[in-house]
Amino acid sequence: MDFLANLAGGFSVALTPGNLLYALLGAVIGTAIGVLPGLGPPATIALLLPVTYGMDATSAVILLSGIFYGAMYGGSTTSILLNIPGEASSVATCLDGYQMARQGRAGRALGMSAMGSFVGATISILLMSMVAPALAELALQFGPAEYTSLVLVGLLMAVYLGGDSILKGLMMAALGLLFSMVGLDPMFGVSRFTFGMMRLLDGIELVVAAMGLFGITEVLCNLEAPEVRDVYKASLKGLLPTREDWKRSWRSVLRGSVLGFFIGVLPGGGATISSFVAYAVEKRSSKHPEEFGTGVIEGVAAPESANNAASQSSFIPLLTLGIPGNATIAMIYVALLIHGIQPGPLLLADHPKLFWGVIASMYIGNLMLLGLNLPLIGLWVRLLKVPYHYMAVVIVIICIIGAYSIKNSAFDVGMMLAFGVLGYFLRKGGFPAAPLVLAIILGGLLERSLQKALQGSGADPMIFIEKPISAGLLALALLVMLIPLFKWGMRRLLAKTVGRV
Repeated sequence: MDFLANLAGGFSVALTPGNLLYALLGAVIGTAIGVLPGLGPPATIALLLPVTYGMDATSAVILLSGIFYGAMYGGSTTSILLNIPGEASSVATCLDGYQMARQGRAGRALGMSAMGSFVGATISILLMSMVAPALAELALQFGPAEYTSLVLVGLLMAVYLGGDSILKGLMMAALGLLFSMVGLDPMFGVSRFTFGMMRLLDGIELVVAAMGLFGITEVLCNLEAPEVRDVYKASLKGLLPTREDWKRSWRSVLRGSVLGFFIGVLPGGGATISSFVAYAVEKRSSKHPEEFGTGVIEGVAAPESANNAASQSSFIPLLTLGIPGNATIAMIYVALLIHGIQPGPLLLADHPKLFWGVIASMYIGNLMLLGLNLPLIGLWVRLLKVPYHYMAVVIVIICIIGAYSIKNSAFDVGMMLAFGVLGYFLRKGGFPAAPLVLAIILGGLLERSLQKALQGSGADPMIFIEKPISAGLLALALLVMLIPLFKWGMRRLLAKTVGRV
C-alpha cells in the first residue's frame, strides 16, 4: 500500500502542467540529440545546466532525465537508416537494423526499436520503483567508513567497465581526484593547488569543467571528422511490427529488459555494455545464430530493450546511494547539488516528492516517447541533413554564455575552454573522459568520508576492515582490481601453452 500511495503522490507531482511540459521538452530534446551523431546526453545536459538554475529541483531533474532516456530512443534512428549509431549504446542495433533497412524493412526495424525501448524502459522503471526504496533503507546504515569504501568501489567499477584500457581509466580517475582537491581543505582550511589564484579557493566549478570536457571537446573532435550523412533511401511504411515479428522478439525484449536493468545498476555499466551483452545473449541462445548480422528482428529488439532499461536503472545508485555511475548521471548529480540537494539515502526521506515525482515522470516520458518516435520519424530523418558546423557554432555560444552566467566571470569561460582543449587531447590519446568527470565529482565525497572515518577512529585505518559493510565493499574493490591481472595472467599462460604445442 505504501508503494502505491507513494507512486500516486509521484504522479500528482509529475502530472502538473509545468512538469508535463518539462517531460515533453526533455523527451523531444533527447530524441533529437540521439538522432544527431556527435552530440551525446552528457554534453547536452552539461550545456543545459545553467538553464535549470531558476527552475524547481524536481522540474530540473525531470527535464534532464528526459533528455537522457530520450537519447536512447533517438539513437536507433541513425543506426538503422545510416549505419551510424547516434549514441554508443546503439552500436549493437546497427548490426541487424541497417541490414533490415537495406532489405526494405526499415519501418519494421524502427517500429520494433520503439516498442522494445518502451517495454524495456517500463519494466526497468517498475523494478526501480520497488527496489530503490529498500536500497535507500539499507544505505541509511552507512557511515563514513562505508561511504569511503563505496565511492572507491564505484570509481573502480566505472574505470573497469567504462573503457577499453583500464590503465588509462585509472590515470583519468587519479587526475580527476587531483582536480577535486583544488581549493580549500574541507577540514583544515588550507589552500591546495590554487597557485595563488583567489578564484580557485572555492575549487573547480563542476559545471564549467563539464561543459568544457563534453561540449567544447565534442565540437573540436566532430569538426575534424568527416561528415557522412547519406541516409539510406528505404521505405518507412509499415512502422508497426507484425505478429510474426512479435512472436520472434517477445522473449528477446524481456531478456534484454532484465539484463539492462541489472547491468544499468552497476557503476560504469550503463546502456552501452547492456546492449552488447543483450545482443550476445540473443545470438548465443538462438537456434540460428548464423542469421545474426543479416537483418533479424531479434538483433534490434534485444539491444534496444536493454539500453533503455539500463538508462532507467542507472538512476538507482544516484537516488539511493548518491553515487553517479556514468557521465550522464554525473551531470544530473551536479544539477541536484546546484539546487542544494544531496543525492543519497536521505533523499527519499527528505525529498519524497522529488524522488517519486521523477520516477512517475519516467512512466509518462516513455509514453510520450512512444508517441513521438513513430509519427515523427520523417522529421528526425530531415534533421539529419543539418550540417554539423552550424550546430557547432550554436554549441560554442551556449557554452560561453553558460560558463559566464554561473558567476558572471570571464575566468570561468577561460577555465571551460582550457578543459575543452584538455579533453580534446585526452580524446586523441584514447583517454576516457567519464572516469575523469566522475572522480572530480566524487573526490570531495571520498575525501570528506575518509577524513571523518579516520577522525572517528583516532586515525586507525582498521576501521575500514572492522565495519562489515565496508570490509565487503573493499573486498569487492580488490576483486575488481585483480580481474585484469587474472586475465593478463591467463593470456600469458595460454600463449605459452600454444607456443609449446
